[in-house]
Amino acid sequence: MDDVHLAVRRNAGDEVTVGPDEEEITRPRMRLTERAELLRKELAEIDAELGRLEAAEATDGGRRPSGIVEPERVAAGPGAGGMRLVPDRVEGMGLEALTSEYQRIMEIVAGADGPVMAKDVALALGRELTPGKVEPVRGQLRKLADRGWLKRTGSGRYLPR
Repeated sequence: MDDVHLAVRRNAGDEVTVGPDEEEITRPRMRLTERAELLRKELAEIDAELGRLEAAEATDGGRRPSGIVEPERVAAGPGAGGMRLVPDRVEGMGLEALTSEYQRIMEIVAGADGPVMAKDVALALGRELTPGKVEPVRGQLRKLADRGWLKRTGSGRYLPR
């Protein structure tokens, strides 16, 4: 940071005060104020973009979070229809409708003392806490929430329904 120079001022009654030169304070303060305003604008733009993405995600029923198309599992046999890895939850549907990995995630969330974060679930699954290992778990949690299996809090944590 810039060196601050001291200014000597004489007040009424011949008192002498010593302090930083006002210009030495004003310049850095103006720079920081301008930078803070730019950051506020950038944050507002990011929040608006997130809102647009969440709205777009909501219009497709949460079936394709992050624009990734989920592969479908197809049962072999005459007249068999396709089956999604995470079906929309309906009343009376049990965990057996999910794959074993999704069942395990549901058990971890249900067994927690409170809302869990993706890194908590990744750790419980025995994965490293690197972005490449946590982000897929975050996607799985979001998919379970989008399809009615879990409840997502505003802070991005997950609870059983």
